[in-house]
Amino acid sequence: MTGSSQGAQSIDAQRLSEWMAEQPDLQVIDVREGYEREAGHIAGSRHVELAALTGQAATVERERPVVFYCRVGGRSAMAAEAFAGAGYDSYTLEGGLLDWAARGLPLEPDGGTVADH
Repeated sequence: MTGSSQGAQSIDAQRLSEWMAEQPDLQVIDVREGYEREAGHIAGSRHVELAALTGQAATVERERPVVFYCRVGGRSAMAAEAFAGAGYDSYTLEGGLLDWAARGLPLEPDGGTVADH
């Protein structure tokens, strides 16, 4: 990988689930609104609303890959592209949390759902 000359990459829900199992400290960031996060989220992910992400950029480790997700993938794609442009190894979750849930992958809290935007 060549850092900033490469754009953000997409990752599907099944591969992200496997990657998180292989690398429990993987940086996974939920860029949705607070009410969306409360309805349901990926266990082990961090919440930083898209509007606050620029101010929190310094808290994202540049040395490790980072995966962003939202409801359907639009907001996370914007975040991933911005971070890729800054030299991060960044990914966006294809299809967002809707695809994650459709594949039967777990949400927290128990019984969690994907909120309407």
